[in-house]
Amino acid sequence: MLEAKFDEAILFKRIIDAFKDTVQLCNFNCTEHGITVQAVDDSRVLLVSLLVGEDAFQTYRCDRNITLGVDLSSLAKVLKCGNNSDSLTLIAEDSPDSVLVVFEDTVKDRISEYSLKLMDIESDFLNIDDMDYDSVITLPAVDFQKICRDLSQLSDSLTVLVTKDTVKYVANGDIGSGSVIVKPFTDLEKTENSVKVELNKAVNLTFGLKYLLDVIKGTSLSSTITIKLADKTPALFEFKLPSGYLRFYLAPKFDEEE
Repeated sequence: MLEAKFDEAILFKRIIDAFKDTVQLCNFNCTEHGITVQAVDDSRVLLVSLLVGEDAFQTYRCDRNITLGVDLSSLAKVLKCGNNSDSLTLIAEDSPDSVLVVFEDTVKDRISEYSLKLMDIESDFLNIDDMDYDSVITLPAVDFQKICRDLSQLSDSLTVLVTKDTVKYVANGDIGSGSVIVKPFTDLEKTENSVKVELNKAVNLTFGLKYLLDVIKGTSLSSTITIKLADKTPALFEFKLPSGYLRFYLAPKFDEEE
């Protein structure tokens, strides 16, 4: 039996909105410690890894491991039926063919229930080892969102150059080129506005902007984004949750001759 209650529906809505355009079908793997999702987009370039820890819920109970195969576009439609301030509870039996989504508006004393049919979805769960990265950048999520949106007007690729003193984002396209330079700084009053750069080795990597525009949909989940980069290795973009994280692993573009 699974019974997972969010104090407010807005958190789960934002989580689903953050990656429903990247992957359509995925398994929610529910254990006693929380809910995890791992899924790869159709082009196999972008991998999504989600952990919603048990502390993110107002109450959480999962008697034994349960897998919920969900069509995210269908789930998103159901989630629109509830108010952001409603509590939201996910309920499923031990061998479920559907999951019950319950919204509760305590002010108006109203309860809404929706049953979503589940699917059998084949997927391999990858063990992603923590690895050493050449550079780790932490910056305000809205700043990175603006950089990606602005430079996507010029090109379909974004190059990230990290040195000791700067992070430079560059886009070169048919109509012209553009760049944004960000320097590390510390905001003592609002630490979430700080830019932090840890550098073991200079980085020069290029990514497809259409994938980065999917990544930045996680901006509503966290005030900051952490970007981990290493040569010839998928980059890690992480949004921290109250308990857990939403991570995107994005493979860089390689030159044809390599």
